[in-house]
Amino acid sequence: MRAVVFGGSGFLGSHVADVLTQRGHAVRIYDRCPSPYLQTGQEMMVGDLLDEAAVRRAVTDCEIVYHFAGIADINEANQRPVETVRQNILGTTMLLEACRRTGVRRVLYASTVYVHSLAGGFYRCSKQACELYLEAFQQVHGLPYTILRYGSLYGPRADATNAVHRYLTQALLEGKIDSLGDGEEIREYIHVEDAARHSVEALATEFENQYVLITGHQPMTVKALLEMIQEMLNKKLTITFQGPDALVHYRRSPYTFQPKIAKKLVGKHYLDLGQGLLACLNEMHERQRISAALAEELK
Repeated sequence: MRAVVFGGSGFLGSHVADVLTQRGHAVRIYDRCPSPYLQTGQEMMVGDLLDEAAVRRAVTDCEIVYHFAGIADINEANQRPVETVRQNILGTTMLLEACRRTGVRRVLYASTVYVHSLAGGFYRCSKQACELYLEAFQQVHGLPYTILRYGSLYGPRADATNAVHRYLTQALLEGKIDSLGDGEEIREYIHVEDAARHSVEALATEFENQYVLITGHQPMTVKALLEMIQEMLNKKLTITFQGPDALVHYRRSPYTFQPKIAKKLVGKHYLDLGQGLLACLNEMHERQRISAALAEELK
Protein backbone atom coordinates (compact mmCIF):
# COMPACT_ATOMS: atom_id res chain seq x y z
CA MET A 1 0.00 0.00 0.00
CA ARG A 2 0.98 3.63 -0.37
CA ALA A 3 1.20 5.49 2.94
CA VAL A 4 1.95 9.09 3.83
CA VAL A 5 3.41 9.90 7.24
CA PHE A 6 2.68 13.41 8.48
CA GLY A 7 5.39 14.43 10.92
CA GLY A 8 7.58 11.72 9.42
CA SER A 9 10.81 13.65 10.03
CA GLY A 10 10.39 13.46 13.79
CA PHE A 11 11.12 11.01 16.58
CA LEU A 12 8.30 8.47 16.32
CA GLY A 13 7.14 9.33 12.80
CA SER A 14 10.52 8.58 11.24
CA HIS A 15 10.63 5.15 12.90
CA VAL A 16 7.12 4.34 11.66
CA ALA A 17 8.15 5.38 8.15
CA ASP A 18 11.12 3.01 8.39
CA VAL A 19 8.96 0.05 9.44
CA LEU A 20 6.49 0.76 6.64
CA THR A 21 9.35 0.75 4.13
CA GLN A 22 10.79 -2.45 5.57
CA ARG A 23 7.41 -4.13 5.09
CA GLY A 24 7.17 -3.19 1.45
CA HIS A 25 4.84 -0.19 1.57
CA ALA A 26 5.44 2.87 -0.61
CA VAL A 27 6.17 5.70 1.82
CA ARG A 28 5.77 9.46 1.47
CA ILE A 29 6.86 11.76 4.30
CA TYR A 30 5.24 15.15 4.83
CA ASP A 31 6.87 17.51 7.31
CA ARG A 32 7.96 21.12 7.71
CA CYS A 33 11.59 19.98 7.79
CA PRO A 34 13.36 17.51 5.48
CA SER A 35 13.91 14.19 7.22
CA PRO A 36 17.53 13.49 8.21
CA TYR A 37 16.56 9.81 8.30
CA LEU A 38 15.12 9.53 4.78
CA GLN A 39 15.66 6.06 3.35
CA THR A 40 16.11 4.98 -0.24
CA GLY A 41 12.72 4.78 -1.89
CA GLN A 42 10.99 7.14 0.52
CA GLU A 43 9.49 10.32 -0.94
CA MET A 44 9.93 13.61 0.93
CA MET A 45 7.42 16.47 0.74
CA VAL A 46 8.16 19.65 2.70
CA GLY A 47 5.11 21.62 3.75
CA ASP A 48 2.94 22.96 6.55
CA LEU A 49 -0.01 21.11 8.07
CA LEU A 50 -2.12 24.25 7.62
CA ASP A 51 -1.39 24.51 3.89
CA GLU A 52 -4.63 23.08 2.54
CA ALA A 53 -3.50 22.62 -1.05
CA ALA A 54 -0.18 21.02 -0.07
CA VAL A 55 -1.88 18.63 2.37
CA ARG A 56 -4.35 17.66 -0.35
CA ARG A 57 -1.46 16.86 -2.70
CA ALA A 58 0.29 14.87 0.03
CA VAL A 59 -2.65 12.53 0.64
CA THR A 60 -3.56 12.12 -3.03
CA ASP A 61 -3.10 8.51 -4.21
CA CYS A 62 -2.37 7.35 -0.64
CA GLU A 63 -4.46 4.62 0.94
CA ILE A 64 -3.08 5.05 4.45
CA VAL A 65 -2.33 8.23 6.41
CA TYR A 66 -0.30 8.32 9.63
CA HIS A 67 -0.62 11.59 11.54
CA PHE A 68 2.20 12.53 13.96
CA ALA A 69 2.39 16.24 13.08
CA GLY A 70 1.62 19.12 15.44
CA ILE A 71 2.76 20.28 18.86
CA ALA A 72 3.74 17.24 20.91
CA ASP A 73 5.56 18.85 23.84
CA ILE A 74 3.38 19.54 26.89
CA ASN A 75 5.37 22.57 28.03
CA GLU A 76 5.21 24.16 24.57
CA ALA A 77 1.47 23.48 24.39
CA ASN A 78 0.91 25.12 27.77
CA GLN A 79 2.92 28.18 26.74
CA ARG A 80 1.22 28.45 23.32
CA PRO A 81 -2.42 27.40 23.75
CA VAL A 82 -3.73 29.24 20.68
CA GLU A 83 -1.03 27.80 18.43
CA THR A 84 -1.76 24.36 19.91
CA VAL A 85 -5.38 24.70 18.83
CA ARG A 86 -4.27 25.87 15.40
CA GLN A 87 -1.73 23.11 14.80
CA ASN A 88 -3.27 20.17 16.63
CA ILE A 89 -7.01 20.68 16.24
CA LEU A 90 -7.44 22.83 13.13
CA GLY A 91 -4.52 21.12 11.38
CA THR A 92 -5.94 17.68 12.12
CA THR A 93 -9.41 18.70 10.95
CA MET A 94 -8.01 20.05 7.67
CA LEU A 95 -6.08 16.81 7.19
CA LEU A 96 -9.17 14.69 7.84
CA GLU A 97 -11.16 16.74 5.35
CA ALA A 98 -8.46 16.20 2.71
CA CYS A 99 -8.46 12.47 3.48
CA ARG A 100 -12.18 12.02 3.08
CA ARG A 101 -12.25 14.03 -0.15
CA THR A 102 -9.43 11.99 -1.72
CA GLY A 103 -10.72 8.57 -0.67
CA VAL A 104 -8.09 7.62 1.94
CA ARG A 105 -8.83 4.15 3.31
CA ARG A 106 -7.75 4.82 6.89
CA VAL A 107 -6.18 7.47 9.13
CA LEU A 108 -3.95 6.31 11.99
CA TYR A 109 -3.72 9.11 14.53
CA ALA A 110 -1.04 9.56 17.19
CA SER A 111 -2.82 10.28 20.46
CA THR A 112 -1.62 9.80 24.03
CA VAL A 113 -2.49 8.11 27.32
CA TYR A 114 -2.86 11.66 28.67
CA VAL A 115 -6.41 11.66 27.25
CA HIS A 116 -7.31 9.31 30.13
CA SER A 117 -6.12 11.79 32.74
CA LEU A 118 -6.72 15.28 34.06
CA ALA A 119 -3.05 16.15 33.52
CA GLY A 120 -1.34 17.32 30.35
CA GLY A 121 -2.86 20.79 30.07
CA PHE A 122 -3.64 22.09 26.59
CA TYR A 123 -1.78 19.18 24.97
CA ARG A 124 -4.23 16.72 26.51
CA CYS A 125 -7.19 18.94 25.57
CA SER A 126 -6.09 19.05 21.94
CA LYS A 127 -5.69 15.27 21.75
CA GLN A 128 -9.11 14.67 23.29
CA ALA A 129 -10.66 17.05 20.77
CA CYS A 130 -8.93 15.37 17.84
CA GLU A 131 -10.13 11.94 18.93
CA LEU A 132 -13.69 13.26 18.86
CA TYR A 133 -13.15 14.70 15.38
CA LEU A 134 -11.85 11.36 14.12
CA GLU A 135 -14.93 9.61 15.49
CA ALA A 136 -17.22 12.21 13.95
CA PHE A 137 -15.54 12.01 10.52
CA GLN A 138 -16.12 8.26 10.60
CA GLN A 139 -19.75 8.61 11.69
CA VAL A 140 -20.64 11.45 9.31
CA HIS A 141 -18.40 10.78 6.31
CA GLY A 142 -17.41 7.12 6.71
CA LEU A 143 -13.67 7.85 7.06
CA PRO A 144 -12.08 4.88 8.90
CA TYR A 145 -9.58 5.58 11.67
CA THR A 146 -7.33 3.96 14.24
CA ILE A 147 -6.37 5.98 17.29
CA LEU A 148 -2.98 5.08 18.75
CA ARG A 149 -2.58 6.12 22.38
CA TYR A 150 1.12 6.14 23.20
CA GLY A 151 2.70 5.95 26.62
CA SER A 152 6.23 7.04 27.56
CA LEU A 153 8.57 6.57 24.60
CA TYR A 154 12.36 6.47 24.57
CA GLY A 155 15.06 5.53 22.10
CA PRO A 156 17.15 6.82 19.18
CA ARG A 157 16.31 10.12 17.43
CA ALA A 158 14.75 11.59 20.58
CA ASP A 159 15.52 15.20 21.50
CA ALA A 160 15.55 17.27 24.67
CA THR A 161 11.75 17.24 24.92
CA ASN A 162 11.93 13.50 25.67
CA ALA A 163 12.30 12.77 29.40
CA VAL A 164 14.54 9.70 29.11
CA HIS A 165 16.78 11.49 26.61
CA ARG A 166 17.12 14.39 29.08
CA TYR A 167 17.95 12.06 31.94
CA LEU A 168 20.66 10.26 29.96
CA THR A 169 22.14 13.50 28.62
CA GLN A 170 22.34 15.07 32.08
CA ALA A 171 23.81 11.93 33.59
CA LEU A 172 26.52 11.65 30.94
CA LEU A 173 27.47 15.31 30.64
CA GLU A 174 26.76 16.76 34.09
CA GLY A 175 26.82 13.84 36.49
CA LYS A 176 23.35 14.74 37.73
CA ILE A 177 19.67 14.32 36.89
CA ASP A 178 16.89 16.81 37.62
CA SER A 179 13.36 15.42 37.42
CA LEU A 180 9.92 16.90 37.90
CA GLY A 181 7.74 15.21 40.50
CA ASP A 182 8.82 13.24 43.55
CA GLY A 183 10.09 10.11 41.80
CA GLU A 184 7.13 7.95 42.76
CA GLU A 185 5.35 8.54 39.45
CA ILE A 186 4.79 5.25 37.61
CA ARG A 187 5.52 4.94 33.90
CA GLU A 188 5.38 2.11 31.37
CA TYR A 189 8.32 2.99 29.14
CA ILE A 190 8.32 1.57 25.62
CA HIS A 191 11.19 1.67 23.12
CA VAL A 192 10.35 3.75 20.07
CA GLU A 193 11.18 0.87 17.70
CA ASP A 194 8.66 -1.35 19.50
CA ALA A 195 6.09 1.45 19.35
CA ALA A 196 6.74 1.92 15.63
CA ARG A 197 6.31 -1.78 14.96
CA HIS A 198 3.03 -1.87 16.88
CA SER A 199 1.89 1.23 14.97
CA VAL A 200 2.27 -0.61 11.67
CA GLU A 201 0.72 -3.81 13.06
CA ALA A 202 -2.34 -1.65 13.81
CA LEU A 203 -3.04 -1.63 10.06
CA ALA A 204 -4.72 -5.01 10.59
CA THR A 205 -8.46 -4.98 9.91
CA GLU A 206 -9.29 -5.79 13.53
CA PHE A 207 -8.01 -2.34 14.58
CA GLU A 208 -10.17 -0.33 12.17
CA ASN A 209 -12.27 2.26 14.03
CA GLN A 210 -10.62 1.19 17.28
CA TYR A 211 -8.48 2.70 20.02
CA VAL A 212 -5.09 1.03 20.50
CA LEU A 213 -2.96 1.44 23.62
CA ILE A 214 0.79 1.31 22.98
CA THR A 215 2.81 1.27 26.21
CA GLY A 216 5.55 -0.79 27.82
CA HIS A 217 5.13 -4.09 29.67
CA GLN A 218 6.86 -3.18 32.94
CA PRO A 219 5.47 -0.47 35.24
CA MET A 220 8.33 1.40 36.89
CA THR A 221 8.70 4.44 39.10
CA VAL A 222 10.73 7.33 37.76
CA LYS A 223 13.00 6.96 40.79
CA ALA A 224 13.71 3.31 39.88
CA LEU A 225 14.54 4.34 36.31
CA LEU A 226 17.02 6.96 37.49
CA GLU A 227 18.64 4.48 39.86
CA MET A 228 18.93 2.04 36.95
CA ILE A 229 20.71 4.71 34.88
CA GLN A 230 23.07 5.38 37.77
CA GLU A 231 23.85 1.68 38.11
CA MET A 232 24.46 1.25 34.38
CA LEU A 233 26.89 4.18 34.34
CA ASN A 234 28.57 2.82 37.46
CA LYS A 235 28.96 6.25 38.99
CA LYS A 236 27.26 8.31 41.68
CA LEU A 237 24.78 10.80 40.26
CA THR A 238 23.21 13.78 42.00
CA ILE A 239 19.50 13.07 41.58
CA THR A 240 17.10 15.90 42.41
CA PHE A 241 13.30 15.77 42.39
CA GLN A 242 11.65 19.14 41.94
CA GLY A 243 8.33 18.41 43.62
CA PRO A 244 4.84 17.41 42.48
CA ASP A 245 3.70 18.45 39.02
CA ALA A 246 0.30 16.77 38.91
CA LEU A 247 -1.20 19.47 36.71
CA VAL A 248 1.37 18.74 34.01
CA HIS A 249 2.09 15.01 34.23
CA TYR A 250 0.12 12.03 35.47
CA ARG A 251 1.37 10.03 38.47
CA ARG A 252 0.41 6.61 37.14
CA SER A 253 -0.26 5.46 33.56
CA PRO A 254 -3.97 6.30 33.21
CA TYR A 255 -6.28 3.92 31.37
CA THR A 256 -9.76 5.22 32.15
CA PHE A 257 -10.85 8.84 32.01
CA GLN A 258 -13.61 9.92 34.37
CA PRO A 259 -15.10 13.23 33.24
CA LYS A 260 -16.28 15.67 35.86
CA ILE A 261 -19.93 15.13 36.69
CA ALA A 262 -22.03 18.20 35.99
CA LYS A 263 -24.38 19.63 38.58
CA LYS A 264 -27.82 20.27 37.17
CA LEU A 265 -29.07 23.76 37.92
CA VAL A 266 -32.86 23.83 38.32
CA GLY A 267 -34.42 27.21 39.00
CA LYS A 268 -37.57 27.78 40.98
CA HIS A 269 -38.95 29.92 38.20
CA TYR A 270 -38.95 28.68 34.62
CA LEU A 271 -40.92 29.09 31.43
CA ASP A 272 -43.21 26.17 30.63
CA LEU A 273 -42.32 24.47 27.31
CA GLY A 274 -45.76 25.13 25.85
CA GLN A 275 -45.61 28.78 26.84
CA GLY A 276 -42.10 29.04 25.43
CA LEU A 277 -43.12 27.57 22.07
CA LEU A 278 -46.15 29.86 21.93
CA ALA A 279 -43.90 32.87 22.57
CA CYS A 280 -41.61 31.76 19.72
CA LEU A 281 -44.58 31.43 17.36
CA ASN A 282 -45.89 34.86 18.35
CA GLU A 283 -42.46 36.36 17.67
CA MET A 284 -42.32 34.70 14.24
CA HIS A 285 -45.82 35.93 13.39
CA GLU A 286 -44.85 39.45 14.45
CA ARG A 287 -41.74 39.35 12.23
CA GLN A 288 -43.87 38.17 9.30
CA ARG A 289 -46.35 40.98 9.93
CA ILE A 290 -43.57 43.59 10.01
CA SER A 291 -41.94 42.18 6.86
CA ALA A 292 -45.25 42.21 5.04
CA ALA A 293 -45.92 45.80 6.11
CA LEU A 294 -42.47 46.92 4.91
CA ALA A 295 -42.96 45.15 1.60
CA GLU A 296 -46.29 46.88 1.16
CA GLU A 297 -44.73 50.31 1.79
CA LEU A 298 -42.03 49.67 -0.82
CA LYS A 299 -44.56 48.93 -3.59
